[in-house]
Amino acid sequence: MDKQYEQYCLTDPLFYDSPRHDDSEALFPISRRPLPSDWRRARHGDWLINIPPGPPIPAQGWKIHVSACLDNADDIITRVWQYCMPRGISFKFIGSPLAVLMRNAKYAPRQASGKAVTIYPADEATCEVVLRELDAELGGAPGPYILSDLRYGAGPLYVRYGGFTERFCLDAQGEMMPAIEDPAGNLVPDLRSPVFTVPDWVVLPEFLAPQLAARNSVSVAELDYDVTGALHFSNGGGVYTGTDKRTGERVIMKEARPHAGLAADGSDAVTRLRREHDVLKRLSGLGIAPEPRGCFMIGTALTEAVANPELRISLAETLQGLDRVLAARIALGQQHGEVAADANPEELAQVASAMLYLLAIQARVGASRKSLRATMNAALNSICSPDTRVSTR
Repeated sequence: MDKQYEQYCLTDPLFYDSPRHDDSEALFPISRRPLPSDWRRARHGDWLINIPPGPPIPAQGWKIHVSACLDNADDIITRVWQYCMPRGISFKFIGSPLAVLMRNAKYAPRQASGKAVTIYPADEATCEVVLRELDAELGGAPGPYILSDLRYGAGPLYVRYGGFTERFCLDAQGEMMPAIEDPAGNLVPDLRSPVFTVPDWVVLPEFLAPQLAARNSVSVAELDYDVTGALHFSNGGGVYTGTDKRTGERVIMKEARPHAGLAADGSDAVTRLRREHDVLKRLSGLGIAPEPRGCFMIGTALTEAVANPELRISLAETLQGLDRVLAARIALGQQHGEVAADANPEELAQVASAMLYLLAIQARVGASRKSLRATMNAALNSICSPDTRVSTR
């Protein structure tokens, strides 16, 4: 079945119907907020486009996307609205929870998944400022990873070079495609693939270099499995063939993307994969289902270690290694008079690492970058003060 018909099934629990883009009751509260008198609004599908007074936006450039989940989309959009309106920055956003659900559904186009807001900076300098200032407000908020873009910091901000206005051209197969203009003035396809790419003639701005380096540093080389091929892709993740490095056994590996691949009940791909793994474990040994070989999640060690002794030991060793590194740095500061001479570097290191974990938790629940930085500076000032003492009495 053509997966585009899924949206007509989700519009109503009983009837097969068209999505209701104009139903005010189905919109986010921010979607019903009136614009300033000198702003204009246009609708394009499920996008609400907000146009400020003044000169038109460029035809193309570095655009900013903001990712959001079902439960935080209205808040994310509202905060972007409050940022862009007083600054006269053009932006568009998804108007309803149903539209967010459909854009993040399992068989939604992967290159468009996660995009709740698009911001159109006037130039690269403005793009840098918007990213830095919005990251201070939104940095770390949960949202699907936008595959077509380069993530800024910890998300939910992403950036990509592409068209701002609608222009079209024919691709090599004769299909009509969105277009951008090359240096010779020719319209060429504006490629929107599920992987970050930059047109050949475009130079990555210097302020994005650290983001690209962070992206390129990610590796699966240390996993216990070699990925040997791909069987299937969806917005929820991929299905791959692989080999267990420890035993040589051939395996099937299923990937689940957090906050993406949503089902009608709002559950994401990670939630459903955990359910599947739990069921397969119950059926293990009966010969009626595939035998599960494991289920691992990146970034969830703290939660899983509670019930997994091996993971708990590994995590403890990692944290102890961090404490040793911090203690060595604090001892060096002690030698230079930046830390009290009679302070205990090992104890201060544990205070510092505890603060790092606290900052991570605060970031996950939506604390702003500004607030996190203030907390971090206060902790560093306390640790580095010549009067600092840590007592176990």
